[in-house]
Amino acid sequence: MTTNEIMKDLEPLTFDGLRLERPIIISGPCSAETEEQVLETARGLAAIGVKVFRSGVWKPRTKPGGFEGIGMRGLLWLHQVKRETGMLVATEVATREHVVAALDAGIDILWIGARTSANPFAMQEIADALKGHNDATILVKNPVNPDLELWIGALQRIYNAGIRRLGAIHRGFSTYGKHLYRNEPQWHIPIELRRRLPMLPILCDPSHMGGKRELIAPISQQAMDMGFEGLIIESHCNPDCALSDKNQQITPESLNVILNTLVMRDIKQSTENLAILRQQIDQCDNDLLEVLSKRMRVSHDIGVYKKEHNMQVVQTQRYDDVLQSRIRQAQEMGISGEFMSTIMQAIHEESVRLQVEIINNSKDDTK
Repeated sequence: MTTNEIMKDLEPLTFDGLRLERPIIISGPCSAETEEQVLETARGLAAIGVKVFRSGVWKPRTKPGGFEGIGMRGLLWLHQVKRETGMLVATEVATREHVVAALDAGIDILWIGARTSANPFAMQEIADALKGHNDATILVKNPVNPDLELWIGALQRIYNAGIRRLGAIHRGFSTYGKHLYRNEPQWHIPIELRRRLPMLPILCDPSHMGGKRELIAPISQQAMDMGFEGLIIESHCNPDCALSDKNQQITPESLNVILNTLVMRDIKQSTENLAILRQQIDQCDNDLLEVLSKRMRVSHDIGVYKKEHNMQVVQTQRYDDVLQSRIRQAQEMGISGEFMSTIMQAIHEESVRLQVEIINNSKDDTK
C-alpha cells in the first residue's frame, strides 16, 4: 500500500468547526521568556489578525548552558493568551511528558521539531502518547538531514496513532559551513512529499530556513508560489533582546508588512490555457527519453568493446573532460551549471553500472 493510500483520509486543520484557510499564519516568539513578553507579543499579533499563536516552552539547544525554555510555566502563559485573545495556541513537544503536559493544558496544536523527527524512537514515543487523542492537531517538521523517507516515516507514526489532523512543516535542511540560508530549502523534497501525500497540508518555516529577518519575506513568497498552505514565522515584541534566535525574529508590525505584501496565486484556477504548453513539455520529455535511450545503447557498445580489450570501466580523465565540457555548454545556453552537473553525474553512474554488468557477464550474449 502506498503512502497516499495510507493517508488519504487526513482531515483539514479545523477547530471548533472553524477551518483554517490558506494562508494559515502561525506566529509568536521562538521562546516564551516572561509572561509579559508572551502577552505583549500575542496582543500585537491578534491586532493584525493572526489566528494561531506559537511559542516554545521547551527548547532543545545544540550545546548545554543556553536558554532551554521556561518549562511548564510557559503553558500557563499560552493558556492566558488563548483566554485573552481567542487565538489558538501551539508549542513544540519532544517527549511523552511534553505531549501529556501540553494536551492537559489545552494546547491546540503541537509541533515536532527537526531534531526529534529525525529520531524514530522519539517519534514512536510521541505517537504512543498521542493514542486516544484523535482530535489532536500535530505538525511535523522535516528532519535535520534531507531524508524524505525519514520525514514520511515520522508522519506515518503519528498517523498510525489515530491522528487525522496532521500537517508538515518545511524548515530546510542542515548543511556544513557558511551558506546564504541557515537551513538549505531543497524545495524538491517538499515537492516530492506533496506528490506522495497530496492530502497533507504543508507549511513553511521561513524563520529557521533563512535564519535572518531579511530572508523571511522572499522565502514566504516562494512558499506561497509553490502552493504551501501556510507559514510559521517567529515574532517577538522586542526581537533584539530575545533569549534565543533573535536574528530570525521580527516584530508583529514587521510581520504585518510582510503579510500585506504577499502575492497569493490562485491554486484552484483552471489550467486549460496551459494545455498546449504542457503538450510541448510532454513532447520534450519524450524526446529526452529517446536521446537517453540512444546514449545508453552507445554506452552498451562501449562496454562490449572494453570487455573485448580488457579495459577498465571508468576512465576518470575522460569523464572529467566530458563533465566540464557539458557544464560550459549548458551555461552558454542559459542552463544552471549545478543542474547540468547533477544530470551528467546521474547519466555517468547509469553508464558505469551498465558497463560493469557487461564486463562481469561471463558470456557476451548482449550482441
